[in-house]
Amino acid sequence: MEEMANALEIGTNASLASPAIEGVAITADWRVRLPVLTGERIKLRELRPADAASLLALLTNDEVTRFVSPPPTTLEGFEGFIDWAARQRSAGSHAGFAATLQGSDTPIGLFQVTRANERRDTAEWGFVMSPLFWGTGLFREGADLLLDFAFNTIGVHRLEARAATLNTRGNGALLKIGAVPECLLHGSFVRHGRVLDQMLYSILDDEWRASRRSQRAHARVH
Repeated sequence: MEEMANALEIGTNASLASPAIEGVAITADWRVRLPVLTGERIKLRELRPADAASLLALLTNDEVTRFVSPPPTTLEGFEGFIDWAARQRSAGSHAGFAATLQGSDTPIGLFQVTRANERRDTAEWGFVMSPLFWGTGLFREGADLLLDFAFNTIGVHRLEARAATLNTRGNGALLKIGAVPECLLHGSFVRHGRVLDQMLYSILDDEWRASRRSQRAHARVH
């Protein structure tokens, strides 16, 4: 199911048999079962076999998949992807979360993070959300939960993401959470026969923590 990982602009599989990053405790519990990450309006939980039908409906929407590689097109394909995600989580290389609204168990989005092969303190992440919830702030809430998990539970130092330059909404979402555009990847993505450029973004753990502290301090003042 490597195709699904690529579809969400995340990286390849990697071993997590690496030492802890200085100052960060890396826990192994998430490899047994992903924690439930709870926000004010959104919840991220581990993918389940029963999610296959919802993911099929979400990820066969042309509006959602316009700038991602083709996802599976059948229920069986998504069932296989969910099984693959569980096996990769057990190996310590991938965490795939279904995003749901509080009080509901139906997926409205998908958030993923995958360790890169070449640097064990580096990972790539990706996300998709139902168009029904675009512009509601739910992406930002889910992204905050995922980034906290990646930096503080897995122990990632650097998170990367790619977005097609024509994907205005995706680029805007990454910029809003503080991702830094680093370079243009010329002709790095092909979709529907079109060769597209992508922008490579990064977020570092110390910068993320400083931003979160600043947000909390600002909230206390106001």
